[in-house]
Amino acid sequence: MNTVTIRGHHLPIIEHQGQRVVTLAMVDEVHERPEGTARRNFSEHRPRFIEAEDFFEVTAHEIRTQSLAEVFPPRTPKGILLTESGYLMLVKSLSDDLAWDVQRQLVRSYFRPTAPVALSRLELLEMAMASERERIQAIAERDQAIADRALIGSRREATAMASASAAKREAARLAQELGRGVQHATILAVEKASGRRFGTQGFRPLKQWCKAHDVTPPKVPCPRYGKAVSWPADAWQEVYGIDLGELFGEEVTA
Repeated sequence: MNTVTIRGHHLPIIEHQGQRVVTLAMVDEVHERPEGTARRNFSEHRPRFIEAEDFFEVTAHEIRTQSLAEVFPPRTPKGILLTESGYLMLVKSLSDDLAWDVQRQLVRSYFRPTAPVALSRLELLEMAMASERERIQAIAERDQAIADRALIGSRREATAMASASAAKREAARLAQELGRGVQHATILAVEKASGRRFGTQGFRPLKQWCKAHDVTPPKVPCPRYGKAVSWPADAWQEVYGIDLGELFGEEVTA
């Protein structure tokens, strides 16, 4: 069973009905209170706790069948599992320095752990672009070496050039989809590439330009906001004097 360490105490990670919970014994241990303190306080104030919201009461059968036998003593007839809200209600009367520190660590490290970040569609696209750039570079170097040695026929040379051109078009398409191409780009992409900052209202002049020219800018994946508006190249040029072609490279034509 996985554990979380709080102030030197190794607490087993217990999950019940899709959320993390703690036993009363775990509360005594991590708060360094005499055994039975948490159970006594819970019993005294039990009418204030809402079952299935603040706590769960599990039977002996549930303890055996739901991998809870390791966290309750043998032959326990019933057990109490506190949710985050139940735990905070139970320890609200504890106000010493240790209690405050334990509460903070338990909430941050146990009840609300930082979830592993899955690769977003944007990150996958960036990985694809990086791989495509490497492939394009390898093709260019290979073709240059072959051309220098005059070891390639005209048909094979034409095929290699067509492959490189197709790869470059694909890289350009991925760049457009990421909102940092020569046709349109997001504010975040332009800020990152140019080093300029446009502030929280920097989109307004671009939006006004699009409205004036009856243009609907596309939305693309954004690591910060999920989706972001990708503004047209003409808007960037006229509003801020930024040439997306110079900023992100020349556009590859079909």
